[in-house]
Amino acid sequence: MILEKVTKEEKNIVEMEITVPADEFEKAVEAAYKKNVGKMTIPGFRKGKAPRKMIEKMYGSDVFYDDAINAVFPQAYEDAIKEAGITPVDRPDAEPISNDENGFKIKVKVTVKPEVSVKEYKGLKVEKPSVAVTAEDIENELKGYQKRQARMIDVADDDVTKEGDKVVFDFEGFVDGVAFEGGKAEKYNLTLGSGQFIPGFEDQMIGKKAGDEFSVNVTFPEEYHAEDLKGKAAEFKCKLHDIKREELPEIDDELAKDVSDFDTLDELKADIEKKVGERKQAAAESTVSNKIYDMVAELCEADIPECMFENEVDSSMQQFANRMASQGINMQQYMQITGQTVETMRAAFRVNAERDVKIRLALEKIAEIEGIIIDQADIDAEYAKFAEEMKVDVEQLVSDYATENIAKDLSLQKAFDLVKANAEVTEEVADEKKETKAKKTRKSTKKAEEATEEKAEDAE
Repeated sequence: MILEKVTKEEKNIVEMEITVPADEFEKAVEAAYKKNVGKMTIPGFRKGKAPRKMIEKMYGSDVFYDDAINAVFPQAYEDAIKEAGITPVDRPDAEPISNDENGFKIKVKVTVKPEVSVKEYKGLKVEKPSVAVTAEDIENELKGYQKRQARMIDVADDDVTKEGDKVVFDFEGFVDGVAFEGGKAEKYNLTLGSGQFIPGFEDQMIGKKAGDEFSVNVTFPEEYHAEDLKGKAAEFKCKLHDIKREELPEIDDELAKDVSDFDTLDELKADIEKKVGERKQAAAESTVSNKIYDMVAELCEADIPECMFENEVDSSMQQFANRMASQGINMQQYMQITGQTVETMRAAFRVNAERDVKIRLALEKIAEIEGIIIDQADIDAEYAKFAEEMKVDVEQLVSDYATENIAKDLSLQKAFDLVKANAEVTEEVADEKKETKAKKTRKSTKKAEEATEEKAEDAE
């Protein structure tokens, strides 16, 4: 391959003229002849035995050029972009120019990665969510334990339904005095307040006793799925059979024993404080990283070719299609179910695609500025980590994942780690009215216990 000329045009387009030497191109043409001669019929010759010159005389001297070009172009193009020092970001547009004693000449136009500059990336100011464990955090965790240990009890005969009760009842619906299809059920189970029925229905079931027969009057919403019921007033005749209510255990030492290996509530709270603190810390670190990634995208200054964004959207669409396929759903089915189109889905992916492209370009530039180098030890450690996570042999990963791609990803990660390490991270100031350290909470549990007792009394 001979790189004759490199011309940089506007909008990150580079034009190259590449010459494949005559002897090299001749070998490719000869190989194309041998590959195709068996498919060609020439009068006077058995199939596959016609001389190349006879075939070229009948079909034209360039009859084998397409196959020859396809054979030599990939390597010639690869060598040319290395020599030119460019990084293509899209497929090349190739056009043959001439073929003579000097060789086969091709003109290639390709979109290349833009020149990138980054604004100051050290000292970024980031606010980190508070990681302090509050009394409310601990109370919510305890309520979760309490809820999981709850049991359903039958209410007293003279008690009436409340929101949250589970009821069993019969109903039949009428519009203009006529029963409608699908509006009848017996021994139906419903949790009042769940919003399972149309607005107003469950509210009218509050305050009823087991055995009561009553009517519920509602109006179907205009957007209701059944055309014949949209906006119609309806009467449901109901009979209530059974009422059950959730009984919550008290938040005390006994609950702690039931839900954990601890003997006391204070010990359970100490464990909750530790685990909630760890979760908050992890979530806060993730939030900080996401904020820094957003800032890195804003640092990128470049005239980015449209094809880079479109290629990123293509990749996102393909990854999404693969996830859907793993669940047994193809993209056509997904779009039918959701009412989306290819255009609306691409538009949805576009926002993140632009962000991701800018982040990658900025981090590549930072890695270049900082002289970040990935050595073999880094790559080996990354392969070992992946092998451990995926429970496969390192050798399999090495064959499946190109070392070049691993090195590039590591370089970007190190660049990001550098930006994050140099950021000025401050923790959000918590609301003093809500913020009470868990150590103080462990010393006094009275408030939480009283609240629980009040709810237990209400339930009774």
